[in-house]
Amino acid sequence: MKTKLVSLLIVISLSSFAQTKMITKTGKITFEASVPAFEEVKAKNESVTVVLNPATGDIASLALMKGFRFKVALMEEHFNENYAESDTYPKATFKGKIENFDVSKLTETAKTYTIKGRMEMHGKTKDLTITASIKKSGDAIDIDSDFTLNTDDYGIEIPSVISKKVSKKVAVKLDATVK
Repeated sequence: MKTKLVSLLIVISLSSFAQTKMITKTGKITFEASVPAFEEVKAKNESVTVVLNPATGDIASLALMKGFRFKVALMEEHFNENYAESDTYPKATFKGKIENFDVSKLTETAKTYTIKGRMEMHGKTKDLTITASIKKSGDAIDIDSDFTLNTDDYGIEIPSVISKKVSKKVAVKLDATVK
């Protein structure tokens, strides 16, 4: 009986110290690899998971590659089959830390933070440093970031026949509100 009571007290005290995580499953990632004078190469995924530990500034995100939607269905098919190889590499993940993050200092005015972490996509992992605008929005936190990825860093090959129509430098935009 005493061991059950002690175990229960330990579980209760540990759970009170557990860190609350804020999450969304409706984050948005938009990417564009367009080249001037050619057809727009742009897609959006509105089902991105983003998790923030406000106590530590740890942040992680997950995007399913087949969740990206293009205006042109054929582009979406080519993206999934030829470039992202979505059946082999179904997701892109990022795990990092927001530097000097203090949730108690957030206001409704966005502040710029540096996030350092590791992006894994297409079977390759690369260290990444990006900036993000972060602000408090009621009981939620808004995170917005614009950054560039290079297809070569992730082993994504663009065939020479269309290399003038698709940029290797991909502009990425993340919008997420975690609660």
